[in-house]
Amino acid sequence: MIHRNKQTLQMPSWQNQLSDAIKSPEALIKALNLPISLLPEIEKAHQLFPIRVPLSFISKMEKGNINDPLLKQVIPTSDELIKHANYTKDPVGDAAAEKTPGLLHKYFGRVLLTVTGACGIHCRYCFRRHFDYSASNPGKQNWLDCLEYIRNDESIFEVILSGGDPLSLSDQKLAQLVKQIAEIPHVRFLRIHTRQIVVLPDRVNDELLQWISNSRLKCIFVIHCNHPAEIAEDTTRALNKLQSVGVELFNQSVLLRGINDSCHTLEQLSLTLFESGVKPYYLHLLDKVEGASHFDTPEYMAREILDQLQQRLPGYLVPKLVREIAGIPYKSPVSS
Repeated sequence: MIHRNKQTLQMPSWQNQLSDAIKSPEALIKALNLPISLLPEIEKAHQLFPIRVPLSFISKMEKGNINDPLLKQVIPTSDELIKHANYTKDPVGDAAAEKTPGLLHKYFGRVLLTVTGACGIHCRYCFRRHFDYSASNPGKQNWLDCLEYIRNDESIFEVILSGGDPLSLSDQKLAQLVKQIAEIPHVRFLRIHTRQIVVLPDRVNDELLQWISNSRLKCIFVIHCNHPAEIAEDTTRALNKLQSVGVELFNQSVLLRGINDSCHTLEQLSLTLFESGVKPYYLHLLDKVEGASHFDTPEYMAREILDQLQQRLPGYLVPKLVREIAGIPYKSPVSS
């Protein structure tokens, strides 16, 4: 049990919810009425990459169902202990693209800042599950080196905030960073990649909306939603609030075996997203990160699913099927 002190009680609701997130195998089993016999297996993989799941996301899962598609994204399994030769700790070449601690420059005109290693949820397929955030922390120098890099390259028109999850930072810190970015004349767009809105909708609060509204930068949110069951009324309300201040909303999903690897599931996901004001954007083939091989879907199946989606949905609801290849300066399309 977490004993709150006076300072904790003064934190925003979303921060309290992050503090209350499930972080142990025992708590996960208890919350979802799972068989206690799973504990040894969960514990081993938990030691490699710890559990973290907000209660708001847990509430969308079916209790007692070990095959719940949301649960399968976050529950550690013995499959993570299996080593495969073509699965690495840096599958997308982040290390080679890092120009200064915390700043990745892979694509023309855009740079990405890993502003924090903290995330509201630990997805077992995360391609940065092995990333050394302590060595790639731009906050240590108050962002000065990153901002100087951006300032010195006038080809950069977009700054992407990533992590971890950038919305794990306080609004005060984010507002200060975004203000400094906006002072660089050639930067026009601010893009935020986040899963927080899906797993913790209360993160979209008045303070967040205020600093977005106050910035001259055009703001784009790319949310990360893999299954239609992840979107409930609270998620839609949060997304609508962002739209009300002019934020453009896109979604990227990862094609995950046994979770969303069917035309029906992805069709419903696109329809649900669009009804909530979000444009389906990317459907990623799994990044081959060590510990996630059991999520991989064969490419021929991915192509078949894409072909089926194209037959059933209008073009604006069909996400682009892509993969990321280290060293290639763009997302590589995978056509049907």
